[in-house]
Amino acid sequence: MMERWRSLLKRHRAVLFSLAVVLAVAGLLTLSTVKNGGAVLTAAEITNWGLSFQEEGKPPVGNATAEYLQQYDSLYCVPTEEKVLYLTFDAGFENGNTGKILDALKKHQVKATFFLVGNYFETQPDLVKRMVEDGHTVGNHTYSHPDMSKIADKASFQAELQKNEKLYQNITGQEMKKIYRPPQGKFCQSNLEMAKSLGYETVFWSLAYVDWYENQQPTKEEAFGKLLPRVHPGAVVLLHSTSQTNGEILDELLTKWEEMGYTFGDLEACLGIE
Repeated sequence: MMERWRSLLKRHRAVLFSLAVVLAVAGLLTLSTVKNGGAVLTAAEITNWGLSFQEEGKPPVGNATAEYLQQYDSLYCVPTEEKVLYLTFDAGFENGNTGKILDALKKHQVKATFFLVGNYFETQPDLVKRMVEDGHTVGNHTYSHPDMSKIADKASFQAELQKNEKLYQNITGQEMKKIYRPPQGKFCQSNLEMAKSLGYETVFWSLAYVDWYENQQPTKEEAFGKLLPRVHPGAVVLLHSTSQTNGEILDELLTKWEEMGYTFGDLEACLGIE
């Protein structure tokens, strides 16, 4: 029996050696990743933005660290002990809820950031004008809402942003602010690098809930069950303006956050965007 095992080991020694080398390299890459800002993803890895809520009232842990994102003028929450929130809305189309949302924001004197896609600019110029007139920031959510992590060349990446810049300027007569959110939170390191090289701040989020399915809207209780206990100082809140629930609850939600001692910050000013 022993002779048989020795024979097998001799025959497969090269394979076993190669496997050991691969495992060693993988270990070194993991160590390098941890040392380089503690990011979970490696340099070429494509990932979906994700969060782990570990303690109520505290910022969640992202699948890339704040230090890693900071290298590329990117963030997912604002580092502060102050009870301040930053409201953001993603909008791909209009279905009758944005007016209610804008009314609630105006009532509470809250400045929000609206990340819009090309379709929204093309079909809702009056609402875009109202956002600007009400003092909100209009951010770039790309023209066609693609998976940006699959775009490898800078020209194509830039085109997705520039189309919206031109639409915004045609509607408002102003230059669009350089603030960008990747569709669906899909990104890779080269995306972050390209956005930075174009002068953009990339903004993820630290608080959100499943509000984007138009025909499967959460109840008010379900929304509050996610948005109240998970709120934390410096939170960048992501809501969708297509959500009927958000349109109905925003006034009450803002009131509840205020009763918890929170105020609302200006993300554009926080990022120092000119």
